[in-house]
Amino acid sequence: SGGTTNGLEDGRWRRHVRRNANTAELEHDLANSEDSSTHTNMPPTDPEAPPQPSAPDLEILGDQVTIHPGGYVEPPPQDDAPERNLVEHMARFRESPLDFLREVSLHVSGTGWRAYDEVIGQPIYYSGFSDNMKAAVMRTPMLQKRIEDLADRRVATEEKQGLLGGGSEKEEKKILRKAEIVTSLHEVATKLTDDMICKFESKRFIRGAYYLSTQLLTRAYHQGIHVSSEEVLRLRSVAETAAKKKHSIIFLPCHRSHVDYVSLQLICYRLGIALPTVVAGDNLKMPVLGAFLQNAGAMWIRRSFGNDALYTTLVQSYIDTLLQNGFNIECFIEGGRSRTGKLLSPKFGILSFLLDSVLSGRVDDAVICPVSTQYDKVVETESYISELLGQPKPQENLKDFLSASSVLSLKLGRVDVRFHEPWSLRTFIAEQRSRVSDNRPSSGLSDPGSAESRVRLLRTLGYKVLSNINTVSVVMPTALIGTVLLTLRGRGVGKSELIRRVDWLSARVRAKGGRVAHFAGATTSVIIERGLEVLGPELVGTIDNLPETTYYAVDRFQLSFYRNMTIHLFIAEALVCAAMYTKVKQGGGPANQRISFDELYEQVRFLSFIFRGEFIYPTAGLLPNLHRTLLGLEADDVIILTRPQPSNSRHDNQSGPAELSGISSIELSIAERNTGRENFDFYNFLLWPFIESTWLGAVALMGLTPPPSTPTNDNTYLDLRQTSDTVQLFGKTLYHQGDLSYFEAVNNETLRNALQLFEEEGIILVRKSQNRKTPSAVRLAPEWTPRRDLDGGIVAEGRLWDFIEKIARSRREGKNRRDGATVSTRVLRLADLIGRELFARAAVLEEEGGKKEERRRKRGRRKSLGDGGAKL
Repeated sequence: SGGTTNGLEDGRWRRHVRRNANTAELEHDLANSEDSSTHTNMPPTDPEAPPQPSAPDLEILGDQVTIHPGGYVEPPPQDDAPERNLVEHMARFRESPLDFLREVSLHVSGTGWRAYDEVIGQPIYYSGFSDNMKAAVMRTPMLQKRIEDLADRRVATEEKQGLLGGGSEKEEKKILRKAEIVTSLHEVATKLTDDMICKFESKRFIRGAYYLSTQLLTRAYHQGIHVSSEEVLRLRSVAETAAKKKHSIIFLPCHRSHVDYVSLQLICYRLGIALPTVVAGDNLKMPVLGAFLQNAGAMWIRRSFGNDALYTTLVQSYIDTLLQNGFNIECFIEGGRSRTGKLLSPKFGILSFLLDSVLSGRVDDAVICPVSTQYDKVVETESYISELLGQPKPQENLKDFLSASSVLSLKLGRVDVRFHEPWSLRTFIAEQRSRVSDNRPSSGLSDPGSAESRVRLLRTLGYKVLSNINTVSVVMPTALIGTVLLTLRGRGVGKSELIRRVDWLSARVRAKGGRVAHFAGATTSVIIERGLEVLGPELVGTIDNLPETTYYAVDRFQLSFYRNMTIHLFIAEALVCAAMYTKVKQGGGPANQRISFDELYEQVRFLSFIFRGEFIYPTAGLLPNLHRTLLGLEADDVIILTRPQPSNSRHDNQSGPAELSGISSIELSIAERNTGRENFDFYNFLLWPFIESTWLGAVALMGLTPPPSTPTNDNTYLDLRQTSDTVQLFGKTLYHQGDLSYFEAVNNETLRNALQLFEEEGIILVRKSQNRKTPSAVRLAPEWTPRRDLDGGIVAEGRLWDFIEKIARSRREGKNRRDGATVSTRVLRLADLIGRELFARAAVLEEEGGKKEERRRKRGRRKSLGDGGAKL
């Protein structure tokens, strides 16, 4: 587009879209299956009604693609039946060497569908692909202009420094010097491009790579990869249309495991869709494995671009080239892997490059395809917990990658991949611009070229993709079990009660528009047994020598990973119940626990505000969402809504939240009280760990109050990393002393989000550093800093204290403590103690820094004197 083709119109780059025989037969089977097109995956709105049948699932296991009813559950092995092979349809050398060698031969030679000859999309995997791509990137006008600009700036700098001499030869020297710099920059850019681009060179390689990857994956996830037949057929249709228009499909998956990109590549290969170029961090560019991944589709980018203008332009040029020529791209919307199990906030780095390609007109259009990847069990959860508790992330290496948790010998169940309906990026941009123009005709945001408009558009794009991912995500049995175990009071739960609560939770997931895996044709008991087998005794313990088998959470921290996979469905209910808890925890009769709508509204608004970086909210707005949530809880008989009686009072025309909602007060229903508040508590248990974490971060800020001996005008900044580590240590101390209910509240992911919130609200001031040797620093904003009493203690009052108290109102009440009294004494004293240690450490570092600076100045003076003597 825009008159630029980058020279990719030779015969090798022309697309050939034909269906191979295997995929055509698969489509024929799906078209004739009774559920393939007559049903959808949308659940019934009535939780008591039986779920509607869904389109059949496809199970990709080795060479076989098997059609199963939607939500298929593998029957448990019978005592008289052989156990299912971990790598069914994939021969093992030790068991059957001839079959093993035959399968390897079929893949290497490319027999049948394995040939991967006629894919839907642009031609890939031919000799010379990398050279053509590299040449096309280097020819982009954007990159050429950047090189020219950098050369001009360097020549101008050297001219000012007098390095180019003077006289009549100066202009000629400038021309020659610029040519040298341009040549040098071209060499650097060529080397960077070669290191960056994926190398779709050899079909023999990708055939073998598919076989090897499938062998490894199905040894760990022994039930293979499941996809929806309906979604796959739709994706193929979209891919065919995009290929004709030479548009790229941009796959935007969530990111929970290294297996994410492997599973999507396997699906595309098996179904005959052109493999996407996967945007990957260069931390995975390790010996042997790095080259393997690059030839399988990985493009390497730095974790941080810094101020490297050439590298930034090079990345944009490569993405432009891919999109202009219709090559598919895969990019993880969250940036890194989620260590907590829930979706992270979108990262806008690569997404910004993709959006800019279309916004600028350099690319006509691209197709966005959000992807959800769910697991019965994520293999990296053990390492995630270590990282969340403050252990440094280990350097990626091949040995750990292949042997993590003995991955090749585990039974981890299945991988479930779901594709949202793809949509046009160009259409999305047009719709957003039209909406902003209609709503704010006089605003600067209506200017499509303004920076504000672009930032708004980028954020909307990111959160729309996350919302789409949540929409198609499937709740796995392990997530149901983990959620139930962590939302019940008591040490354990009997099997019958576990079955009852899993049934209840499944119905609630469907009623909220979610999808539940594995529930067609199998009893809940079977599903739970299978889920417990996958989780293993390290996470869920069993006590058998009792009248009823009892289960209990062994590792609550790891189980929280699976609980967090369901929280997005119930965040609105959780916010409402946490706000109601401010009254419920006071005890007394129903009248004492009743909360007015205005009080509820204010606390929900506050909680929504502090968790805006943690969760994705419906787009309707606070008041409509709150009203809809209250009506839903009323219909479920969790709460009772009191509506004001109509009157002719002159105050009827007021338009506050209560008047607009038509609700005056809220309280727990009689049925909910009679069942021990189990549903009300369920929603609170989902949110309480996050409330605890934010409360912990806020209380720790009290410790950043400067010590009594600090001068009034002192602006001491504290090392941000050291401060974060100290906050986490503070949280661990509070947990072990009984002042923190949830150990998972000390995880550095939610604490980091809390600090980000405090920075955005101006509670703390962060001085960020671009130099790795100079750490970022933090201090309390003056207007948020508490005062000290005559004895030097921090006084529990002021803006920060009021903020902490508002969070604490929704905290879970402990058995042996009361929030206010405990915080204002022991906890506040401990926060002051760790804060003084931070200030003492900062003083030592400042003194050492001053000595280093003095030594540097002395060396400079000696050097200056020496140079002067030499000149004399």
